[in-house]
Amino acid sequence: MASRTRSRARWALFAAATAAAAWVSAVPAQAQGFPVMCADGWEATTLVAGVGNLENLDSDGAGGFYVTGIVDGYLAHVSADGTFEKLVTGLEHPAGVRVAGRSVYFLTGDGLTDPPGTLQRYDLDTGAVTVLRTGLNGPNGLLLLPDGDLLISTIGVLRAPSGIARYRPSTGEFTESWSPLPLTNGLALAPDGESIYTGNLTMRIFRVPLYSPADARVVAGPPALLAVPDDMEATRDGDLYVADHGVGAVYRVDPATGTGCAVVTGLIKRPDPVRTPPDGATSVRIARDGGSWALFVTGMDGALRRLRPPPGIDLTPADATRR
Repeated sequence: MASRTRSRARWALFAAATAAAAWVSAVPAQAQGFPVMCADGWEATTLVAGVGNLENLDSDGAGGFYVTGIVDGYLAHVSADGTFEKLVTGLEHPAGVRVAGRSVYFLTGDGLTDPPGTLQRYDLDTGAVTVLRTGLNGPNGLLLLPDGDLLISTIGVLRAPSGIARYRPSTGEFTESWSPLPLTNGLALAPDGESIYTGNLTMRIFRVPLYSPADARVVAGPPALLAVPDDMEATRDGDLYVADHGVGAVYRVDPATGTGCAVVTGLIKRPDPVRTPPDGATSVRIARDGGSWALFVTGMDGALRRLRPPPGIDLTPADATRR
């Protein structure tokens, strides 16, 4: 019962934030058309459907993906042919997932009022699961840096917000408040390789320098971009693709100007009988699609989708280590 109570509280608080954002978004919707669209030529294909509430994903490097199911509590693998297999079950609100070599790192305890969360590692060769860190303050987003370190965004409010944490797998070194930016969500490496992007519950997106993580700067947010941003990924050309809960969109954002447009909308869990946010798109990853690149998107509607761009859109990822 206590777990269900915490879960309801988590959803209620996040729902309030999302509902507020949706109300703000409704104002320009009547006068200007909301959101601004740039969907022409994009091709959306559903690869997997009906697998619960997908929170995050990362490529396996072979056409498949590792995904987390936040409500059903699992880490799963989706193969290139669409086969879905749960690898670890019984997890408490799993969230961010990243693949590094023969390891899959993932977080549990995602939520504003969840009990302390964890960073865990799944060994692809043995299936063994190792808990690397405990006591995390609502861990949500996970980013693998080029040097092998992991960044962990946090949204917990049962104690003081702890910002973005940094963990070094090679030594176990852990810095809980590497960046003090509070209530952060998605994380992406910027094309300069010296900074990251992150969003937080204020509906804004920030650039955080890796060598000066206390100096976060807003690059997008109201009024130019009205969204409830979740996880994201940047391209080498500088575009930032952001999953949004407000209208279930994937936005193409220009961090230089703060403007954005939607390449797809409507990726929202079917109301039953009304919307219960967070219920939209949760994460965007760039991964190989044959000889080119595509966006792959998870959502609370339990679907994994592929978004193929039109000609002229270069989705080469910002992370130079990706091939």
